Amino acid sequence: MFTGIIEEIGIIEKIEKDRDNIILYIYCAFLDEIKINQSISHNGICLTVTSLNKNNYTVCLISETIRKTNASSWKIGNRINLERCLKIGDRLDGHFVQGHIDSIIECVNIDDQEGSWVFEFKYPQEYAKYIVPKGSISINGVSLTIAEVNDNKSFFTVAIIPYTFKYTNFKSIKKGDFVNTEFDILTKQIVRINEKK
Repeated sequence: MFTGIIEEIGIIEKIEKDRDNIILYIYCAFLDEIKINQSISHNGICLTVTSLNKNNYTVCLISETIRKTNASSWKIGNRINLERCLKIGDRLDGHFVQGHIDSIIECVNIDDQEGSWVFEFKYPQEYAKYIVPKGSISINGVSLTIAEVNDNKSFFTVAIIPYTFKYTNFKSIKKGDFVNTEFDILTKQIVRINEKK
């Protein structure tokens, strides 16, 4: 379980194929605090540390993860949002994020508002029921508040403050890029309960 508050930006240093799997070698500043079998959110994807090396650690992307996320497009040098799992007793500054990606969605516009940025994303219509104005959403692992929703055109916006822009990989997102999205687990549970009634 995560909160969507990004701790660090990791850098992909090496990529290897292992049958249908992809092995990523990632450098980050808290490398000496990582343990094997630890769960870390990588752009919102919960991945398990499989080995520790002098300058990086490894995680394995299996077919299911590759198919449901944008990880297949990652390249050496990419900067990845990282968050270690929530510890009991920590403040919950974001919202509950599981690290289980629901969909990849496209960034269709970025509006630089001279001090903040409004990112517009287009979503598949099947997910409209999970997108709530002022509700929570995780994009590339970042906990955000949905600013505006247009169900007719299947888009929503999020407003990005300077701190988030500087300390996450939002500054690297461009129009036409696809991002990992996880909808709020509480919203999903409420929708499911109502649908089963």
